[in-house]
Amino acid sequence: MGERLDVTACRSRARWRWIASSIAVLVIAATAVSKPAQSQTPDWDAVVANAKKEGSVTIYSAAPGAPPVTEINNLFKQRYGIRIDVLEGRASEILERIRVEQSAGRAVGDVHYNGSTPTERMAAEGAFQPYGDIPNAKNVVPPYVADGTRLSSNTLSYGILVNNNLVKPGDEPKSWRDLLDPKWQNKILADDMRALGGGSILFFVLTDKLGADFHREFAKQKPAFVRDIRNAERRVTHGEYPLLVPEVLPYYVAIKGLPVRFVAPEEGCPYVRFDLTMLKDAPHPNAARLLMNFYLSDEAQQIFARGGYTTVNGKPMPEVAGLAAPCSKPLGTSSADRQDEMLRLAREIYQ
Repeated sequence: MGERLDVTACRSRARWRWIASSIAVLVIAATAVSKPAQSQTPDWDAVVANAKKEGSVTIYSAAPGAPPVTEINNLFKQRYGIRIDVLEGRASEILERIRVEQSAGRAVGDVHYNGSTPTERMAAEGAFQPYGDIPNAKNVVPPYVADGTRLSSNTLSYGILVNNNLVKPGDEPKSWRDLLDPKWQNKILADDMRALGGGSILFFVLTDKLGADFHREFAKQKPAFVRDIRNAERRVTHGEYPLLVPEVLPYYVAIKGLPVRFVAPEEGCPYVRFDLTMLKDAPHPNAARLLMNFYLSDEAQQIFARGGYTTVNGKPMPEVAGLAAPCSKPLGTSSADRQDEMLRLAREIYQ
């Protein structure tokens, strides 16, 4: 009898242990279910607080010396008290730096700021991680992107630079097709369309929009190809040539006041889209997200606009260097998957 009571007691205790453990499993399961939901809609105040605890953020920038980028970075530091370390270089240099770091398993960079084409290539290599919830990402409008990995911040647009002394007002090309007018033969400086740069982007976009025959006709104009766009600007400014294509709008902002003017062709402006991404294993993920969000703030977007860059939030741009809403019509940009194809075609046409 006593033995039976002991067995019954043991069974009762075992049952209660089973019930208790089941409750614990349910609690743990409920907690596990709730955590992803919290990570998808985090408290942004907590992100800001954690970013300040991290204390610094490192951005790899392929826009060396760009005044708006420097101004935005400095303002971010002042606003949040977070140190920002900037590594600037050409797109290819930045790409190689990231490859070396990640292959060695020694992540240093947090944020990557580069053109969309090298960003596409790096995304295919697995160089980035999702950036999570960023409040200002909702402000990005088409054709720009906010896809969870890439976050467009601004664009660099291209038009035509005209010498005021050699081309009377009203006589300048008003469209890309106007460049085919025989009066411009032997009078056009052009960034080399057979090499990576503004010229190749112009070739890419105008081929898509106007067809390859446009370039075959433009080749008959005998444009003088160059690979130093800033020196080409000086040559047009000094009157050696009346036209330069394509001119970078932010570059024009820097030389405003010289005897030249900028034309945004009526079809629209080819552009380079700059994207922000968070690097894989970023050491300061909260500060990285805070910086990316700041680049999309109205304040930062207006800094870009004043510097001649096109904004991505769809809001009206202010007058830039005497131009009302310059390059407000985005014509198109290049893509990584067709870059080699387009370079081969350019070399075929412009021998």
